[in-house]
Amino acid sequence: MSTTDAPKKPRETDDVPVPATLRKSLKNRHIQLIALGGAIGTGLFYGSSESIALAGPSILLAYLVGGLAIFAIVRALSEMSVEDPKAGAFSYYATRYWSKRAGFTSGWNYWFNYILVSMVELSVVGSFVNYWFPAIPTWVSAAVFLVIICAANLLGVSKFGEFEFWFAIIKIVAVIAMIIGGLAVIIFALPTASGVRASFANWFTVGNGFFPNGLMGQNSDGSWTGLLMALVVVMFSFGGTELIGITAGETEDPKTTIPRATNDIIWRILVFYIGALGVIMAVVPWNTIDGKSSPFVQIFDSVGIHAAAGILNFVCLTAVMSVYNSGLYANSRMLYSLAKQGNAPAYLGKLNSRGVPVAGVLTSAAITAIAVVVVFVWPEFAFNYLMSIATIAGIINWTMIMLTEMKFRKVVAAGGAPEDSELAGLSGQEALDAIHFKLPFAKVTPWVVLAFLALVVVLMCFSTSYRIAVIAGVIWLAILFAAYQLTQAKK
Repeated sequence: MSTTDAPKKPRETDDVPVPATLRKSLKNRHIQLIALGGAIGTGLFYGSSESIALAGPSILLAYLVGGLAIFAIVRALSEMSVEDPKAGAFSYYATRYWSKRAGFTSGWNYWFNYILVSMVELSVVGSFVNYWFPAIPTWVSAAVFLVIICAANLLGVSKFGEFEFWFAIIKIVAVIAMIIGGLAVIIFALPTASGVRASFANWFTVGNGFFPNGLMGQNSDGSWTGLLMALVVVMFSFGGTELIGITAGETEDPKTTIPRATNDIIWRILVFYIGALGVIMAVVPWNTIDGKSSPFVQIFDSVGIHAAAGILNFVCLTAVMSVYNSGLYANSRMLYSLAKQGNAPAYLGKLNSRGVPVAGVLTSAAITAIAVVVVFVWPEFAFNYLMSIATIAGIINWTMIMLTEMKFRKVVAAGGAPEDSELAGLSGQEALDAIHFKLPFAKVTPWVVLAFLALVVVLMCFSTSYRIAVIAGVIWLAILFAAYQLTQAKK
């Protein structure tokens, strides 16, 4: 039989039945926009008011420092993802290169973190819908969007990628429009509502200058403020950037796509955080940004464009849907990975003909629904305690990524690289030199990042709102360790 007559291998798409396996259907444009969209959420559109109030214009330095830390974390994760692309990246790598206990802790921590983040996003989606349709109960909005996003995830990974692609496009266009609009106000010296002429000089002349609250200081009410305290808020606004690693197992060409998406993180942070907030504080005096409305709305309101509130409401609605879409995807793949490791019930490791871990999707959606009910019934408990775990879970996750990367390098140097990797058969410095996408200054960088994350935890202890998260983190880790011991004892 000639090669032209030979039966062709089915292409791995979501619409062609092939043996049950995860499909490598995410294209380069999906990964690029997933990575970009993961860093832009309601934390930027609304949460930036809190960070500006703490540090004034020096918040730009906080975003730069925090951005460099996040870049190093994602580079560490991508180093492993390129050599060994697997679903449920954090948990799989922790199990493979560290220990089963580490994989259990990493995986369930990340899963529960996104359950709680999704809980918050779905609980507030009703407030955005009520902007236009005040008669619709908030729980109805939450239920409708939960079903829509769940259905999209069940259709296959390429459909998830398309949803996330367009969600990200909306957010990106909104931020770019704001930047261009703000620059126009500055360049053409358009009058503003504050009466202060729009200029980048406002960073240094308004409200005690660039460092109005110094590195760290105490207000008359006993609360702490300053550049260092703003770092805490800034770091949590970057949550979700590590989603790049989760997608590696379903990416068409991880060796090309993952490095490109990872390296682009720096300019994304420069443009979409530092650029956007820099323009805002040039047009709107930073000391008038009080959090009662989004800084993005204020910049347009200041020049008489009052439709901005409605536009931003739509953007935030899509941002909320984007977060839950990403959260459900990440959680289903994490449960799949945990099941394959033996760290979760076996039924969660099964795939349908489209390569979707249906049980993982439905289980995560059901638990999220329960969590949303908790918000509506006991909001104080949900936001005081459950969100505290979500807050510290991000730090735990980033810490374990850095520790796992160091373990990964030790295993590779010992000749234990994956068999299907180009590193197979190599050992010592030769193996380390052959790593395709190296973490820069790998002998030092992990320790610097770990020290930085430790500093963030210490700073959290100075904040009344974040202090409970540190306590919750200790209790949460104890629960995870005890759960692991319990599962092993049963086996």
